[in-house]
Amino acid sequence: MKVAVIGANGKQGSMIVEEAFKRGLDVTSIVRDEKKSPTEKFLVRDVYNLTHDDIKDFDVLVDALGFFGDSVKEFVPSTQHLIDVLEETDIRLMVVGGAGSLYVNKEHTQRRFEQADFPDFVKPLSLEMGKALDLLRQSDINWTYLSPADDFDFDAEKTGEYVLAGEEMTFDKDGISKISYADYAVAMVDEIIAAKHKKERISVRW
Repeated sequence: MKVAVIGANGKQGSMIVEEAFKRGLDVTSIVRDEKKSPTEKFLVRDVYNLTHDDIKDFDVLVDALGFFGDSVKEFVPSTQHLIDVLEETDIRLMVVGGAGSLYVNKEHTQRRFEQADFPDFVKPLSLEMGKALDLLRQSDINWTYLSPADDFDFDAEKTGEYVLAGEEMTFDKDGISKISYADYAVAMVDEIIAAKHKKERISVRW
């Protein structure tokens, strides 16, 4: 299986690359600087310069781009560009999503970032990632959006275990919603290989 990872040099992207490589997948990094590529195979591209010809030979394209501060507005146009590039192909888009847009009630009328205790500084990020998810839902491409738990911990250990859930935020027996970046990468690569949740948003926690 041929997999390309956009943002392969980022915190989550690099872990997904490492996990995919360990599983024997053929991994290509898509980065803006070849010196930052974690793999021998790479394409030097900005997301907006990525074309159909660049990705036509891949089975899966992973969007692990991270935008912060004023640049969070890039989530929507970058997602739209990827949708445009992938139209009329069978290539699957796997998106590293956010937790803020997960629903917190069974009626799906309230999202996590709309709750009073959600940090104000993260709200713009969650809002834009939610809009990008809406674009995917409206598209005809083959996509899967994987949201992490509420507490997404870069420094936490890799256990190799996780619980897969759906659109609603879920919690362990102690009422905690948490996952490490490393175990998120395990879940992402598992889904890349199994392809069980096409055109769905799913979530992962311990």
